[in-house]
Amino acid sequence: MADAYQTHLWGGRFKEDEDAWMERFNGDNCATAWLIEPDVQGSVAHVEMQVECGMLTLQEGQILKEGLAGILADYKAGALPYTSDYEDVHTFVELNLIRRVGDVGKKLHTARSRNDQVNTDMKLFVRDTGRGVAGRLAHFCATLEQVAAKYPCIMPGYTHLQRAQVVTLKYHLLAYKEMMERDRRRIGNALNLLDQCPLGCGALAGTTHPIDREFTAQRLGFSGPCKNFLDGVSDRDYVIEMTGAYAMTMMHLSRMAEELVLWSSAEFGFITLDDRYTTGSSIMPQKKNADGAELVRGRTGHVYGNLLTLLTMMKGLPLAYNKDMQEDKEAYYSSWQIVSDSIEGMDRMIATMTPHPEAMAAAVKKGFLNATEVADYLVKKGMPFRDAHGLVGRMVLYCEEKGKAIEDLTDEELAGFSPLLEPDVRSAIDYDAILHMGNKKEML
Repeated sequence: MADAYQTHLWGGRFKEDEDAWMERFNGDNCATAWLIEPDVQGSVAHVEMQVECGMLTLQEGQILKEGLAGILADYKAGALPYTSDYEDVHTFVELNLIRRVGDVGKKLHTARSRNDQVNTDMKLFVRDTGRGVAGRLAHFCATLEQVAAKYPCIMPGYTHLQRAQVVTLKYHLLAYKEMMERDRRRIGNALNLLDQCPLGCGALAGTTHPIDREFTAQRLGFSGPCKNFLDGVSDRDYVIEMTGAYAMTMMHLSRMAEELVLWSSAEFGFITLDDRYTTGSSIMPQKKNADGAELVRGRTGHVYGNLLTLLTMMKGLPLAYNKDMQEDKEAYYSSWQIVSDSIEGMDRMIATMTPHPEAMAAAVKKGFLNATEVADYLVKKGMPFRDAHGLVGRMVLYCEEKGKAIEDLTDEELAGFSPLLEPDVRSAIDYDAILHMGNKKEML
């Protein structure tokens, strides 16, 4: 048998080499090169713990740390390629360390398994990227607030995609800010729950070596070590939860994207999107398509699919580690890339769009958006709301037949519906005035 230790971290009990198909199917084909940096980070903490506990001399520890730092630097510089010859990133790091520093490199893995190692690497990556997404959301919230402050102009509010009541563009945008704030807090909750370090759990049952798990957890910025070894190596809740938070974020972004597509259409004409975030047609010269927003909407499905992949992957696994768990890497990485790009894209589109207040005001005029306020006026005059509701419904039918707005009815026409409808009703149903009544002032 060939020396499997050249490309694997195992092989002593095997009589035959790994089949080429199995090697390809089992490996990650360099798809998880992004784990190299957290793997080195976790290995350095492990070495420092080994020195602290007397498992390595100070000199050995320094040799290993310098070797690990050199591997990471050379990898980032392109001088040390990560190829499909290596089974995974852990193999890449450890074998190159041994080649560089000699036999002392073989001591790195003492008191550690790939099971607790990979979960530590993944937690470090999810923690770092989750913080990054939360930061992007905070920036987007600031953008929404800044743009909203510039446009307190009236526009139609919708239910069932039918014009319903008057709102402001400011208030509409701030509704999305509330969603993004919840998304940011949801990510924060996920970060709090993953705050335990798996290193020291071993393969599933700890180690007989005299290690200090609290030391390692502290070095890596965790609040403490995992309380249960079995759970420490088999837990992927944090990957699922963070991906779930990303799925919620994408759902909110997709809703916003849909509105940008609608608002920028000729049928609405509420906004114009910046040329930099739109594309044209290969055959129709006049086209300006909201492709940036459409792609955000379309890629939401990928994140939903990744979440379902993770949930399905874990649902039937016995404790502790199973190879199925390798599949969490691609699902999470894909979701993180999509949500990061989507937040950035929507941030840029909102920051650079040009609203058209006159088009929004014209849409308000056509939709009987003050009908509810007519009913409220009648209620204040003593009419039961249900009766007022029916009366105003008949008024709307009349206006549709006559091609009029409610506020354009004459005094005689108003009185014909009810003597309670006096001329002062017009000031009560003026669209700008409506926004200064009751708690509607909050929309200004």
